[in-house]
Amino acid sequence: MNTAPGPKNREPDTIEQPAPTVWPMVAALGVTMMFGGLITHAIVSAVGLLLSLVAAVGWWKEVLPQARVEVVHLPPPGERAGPVVPVPATVEHLTIGEAGHRVRVPVEVQPYSAGIIGGLVGGVAMAVVALLYGILAQGSLWYPINLLAGLAIPGMARLSGEELRAFSLSNLIIATLAHGVISLLTGLLYAVILPMLPRRHMLWGGVVAPLLWTGLIWAVLGVVNPVLNARIDWPWFIASQIAFGLVAGWVISRAVPVATMQTWPLAARAGVEATGMDRQRERDR
Repeated sequence: MNTAPGPKNREPDTIEQPAPTVWPMVAALGVTMMFGGLITHAIVSAVGLLLSLVAAVGWWKEVLPQARVEVVHLPPPGERAGPVVPVPATVEHLTIGEAGHRVRVPVEVQPYSAGIIGGLVGGVAMAVVALLYGILAQGSLWYPINLLAGLAIPGMARLSGEELRAFSLSNLIIATLAHGVISLLTGLLYAVILPMLPRRHMLWGGVVAPLLWTGLIWAVLGVVNPVLNARIDWPWFIASQIAFGLVAGWVISRAVPVATMQTWPLAARAGVEATGMDRQRERDR
């Protein structure tokens, strides 16, 4: 049985701490070998189980019937740390990016509602340019609509010019749904990406981005559906994409931005309710 000095016969200026023991490490090794045997060999698991049982018994004897401790002598009173004296003071918070404080970009983002509205309004502007192309270049309002339906119905691109200029209710429904979904998703993408780009969002969203995805669409269609690629009037297509980018970018940039969580105090980000936290957040705003 392990014995240790009790509180009454303990030397002055000493403290008791749990004595070091190897049994926790042995137990960890045994458990690891038990699971390691599942992918190696049953003997490894058997050895691990044996080690775990031995470690459990040894660890148990370390604390029962009496905990095994060791006495640690304290340094002289003159070398000890002084008592902690509370000092009433307020905590000074660093502003974003100050003194090497970690900052995430962007500090503010556009709300998702602005992306939805911008995508829908931009989709209308793009549709106006596309319909204008159909009237001026093809003499039919339905030509660009039927051509857009060719994205979902590949055989549409092989129809004659007269068939593409004719009205089709199914093509109108398919083209409207496809155009609406793509415009909505692109608007949401604009709301997420534009705050992370440098200034002049209208240039990035209205010119640069439409030119980039137009080049991507042209390259992909040239491989996937070359017949449809040949039917598209690319100058008019670029004009419609720029119309979408300018209108959607303008709507999104005019929305009131929302501050990201990095501007909140640590307690607010951790979900902790603390006194004065609301006042601190209001002051940061």
